[in-house]
Amino acid sequence: MEISKKKTLKNRITFLILVLVIVGGATYYDVFYTPKNSLELYQAISFADDFEDAKKLMLDGYEDNFKEEDFEFINSLDASPNRVGQFTFLEYDERTFVIMTSPGTKKLEVPAVDELPKDIRNYFLQLAQ
Repeated sequence: MEISKKKTLKNRITFLILVLVIVGGATYYDVFYTPKNSLELYQAISFADDFEDAKKLMLDGYEDNFKEEDFEFINSLDASPNRVGQFTFLEYDERTFVIMTSPGTKKLEVPAVDELPKDIRNYFLQLAQ
């Protein structure tokens, strides 16, 4: 009877350690290997080994919005970005506001807020489809 209890306890501890390793590994990957802002996204794309690695950053179902030509341009030695911007769009019934935020900072800061003109609003609405 004593041996059975020790085996059960050992199995439970082994199971608990296995669960902690799996959850810890997934959390580690999420924290350290997925971009959290525009600057990290640019770095992930520009340091990707090939187009397929960069395409993995795309949201499921939106992979076709990122073309290999775009990847090649971003990674070309002749081109470097003048600025990496980060924007948030707030859509209401007939109005859309664009909020410029600061990429790569610990605390999200807002340097500008503006309402989009109708033609630009329509462009972004079509882009999201």
